[in-house]
Amino acid sequence: MRRSHDAAPGVGAAAAPSGPVLRLCDIGFEAAAALLARYGLALHRVADGAPIPGSYWGEPEAGVIGATVHVRADTPVHSLLHEACHLIVLPAERRALVHTDASDSDAEEDATCYLQILLADRLPGVGRDRLMADMDAWGYSFRLGSTRAWFERDADDARHWLSVRGLAAPLDPAKAP
Repeated sequence: MRRSHDAAPGVGAAAAPSGPVLRLCDIGFEAAAALLARYGLALHRVADGAPIPGSYWGEPEAGVIGATVHVRADTPVHSLLHEACHLIVLPAERRALVHTDASDSDAEEDATCYLQILLADRLPGVGRDRLMADMDAWGYSFRLGSTRAWFERDADDARHWLSVRGLAAPLDPAKAP
């Protein structure tokens, strides 16, 4: 998986796609904050128009610093979940050191994408189907051509990565024992 944008990270790279994607203002702050709190993360709301601290791709995408995910009302839900999942998959000692760039491997990036899809089912009004469509619209790219194809047919490594760390099975009813 790669997020494909034409510009360099942090330099207007996350221009809005042609179709609308769900943004934090569409689902509300409270449910997202409660979801992140279950994983020991804080969700910090940044004022409209203000820079988003720790944003790798630039506004309006979420940023990460330590155990905090920074968002604005116009932050896409997929970005909020993606950055939160980067922190969730990290051990506490690595999480504390994160500033802007949380991933250190392709395997970890894939696991992050898989987990964000699972967590979408935990947010009212989102769900995995909508999140996968938004990921495609925003420019995530996968070897099989779509987020759904990757998730359903090519994500065994990501599932395994999460499973050995105890992160996937409790969230995915189809994979639970």
